[in-house]
Amino acid sequence: PQPQVISGGGEPLTIAVAQDAAFGFYYADDLDALQATGAQLVFFDALKDPRLPACDGLFIGGGFPESFLDELEANATLRSEILDAIEGGLPAYAECGGLMYLARSIEWQGKTRRMVGAIGGRVVMHAKPVGRGYVVLQPTAEHPWRTGNDETVPTLKAHEFHYSSIEDLPVDTQYAYTINRGHGIDGKRDGIVHKNLLASYTHLRATAGCDWPAKFVNFVRSVRHSAHDTSHQPSGQEIKPCSN
Repeated sequence: PQPQVISGGGEPLTIAVAQDAAFGFYYADDLDALQATGAQLVFFDALKDPRLPACDGLFIGGGFPESFLDELEANATLRSEILDAIEGGLPAYAECGGLMYLARSIEWQGKTRRMVGAIGGRVVMHAKPVGRGYVVLQPTAEHPWRTGNDETVPTLKAHEFHYSSIEDLPVDTQYAYTINRGHGIDGKRDGIVHKNLLASYTHLRATAGCDWPAKFVNFVRSVRHSAHDTSHQPSGQEIKPCSN
């Protein structure tokens, strides 16, 4: 079946959104805000669809990937396409379950299954919550969508709820946030940054003080523009669109 497409206003660009039994935690207002900023949303099923829709950006929200480990691992073609797209510079945002899916593997109830591998760590499920409740984050200079300098960037208020941790991350991992309150990755930091990917345990919500949809769409647009202008493309950095 053809992916479902929802159009928005403004300069058109396309964001692929994983929406299925494994990934379904999205605020409707946030999706509306993405469209209002000019994004066309194309939904795909990470369990069944073998190809990633043609897109300028990728959004994988929260959910329960641990309940669908076999199905997610079995869809190796899609996992490979997502990995290639992220390594090629595709702007991507992942929250909680999306972060888990982009890691090397997920371990739960005695079994380990391979995931995308864009994040150099393994996810381990625990019997009790690792992070739960209100979080306050300070964006760092590594945040790919951050605007302003250290004195003008406000803190973000959001929430987290996860039973997993991510282990064995490379020592040179870059982070988008330091934590003023909450747990995130390790109690001190959240928001793994790799290429043009931001993946965090934190769930953001579009509010007057946190207009993340506009910032993400503007980032996607800026990356697309730089990809179309080879004179501004950094040496050695390849930016690939998703497959058709």
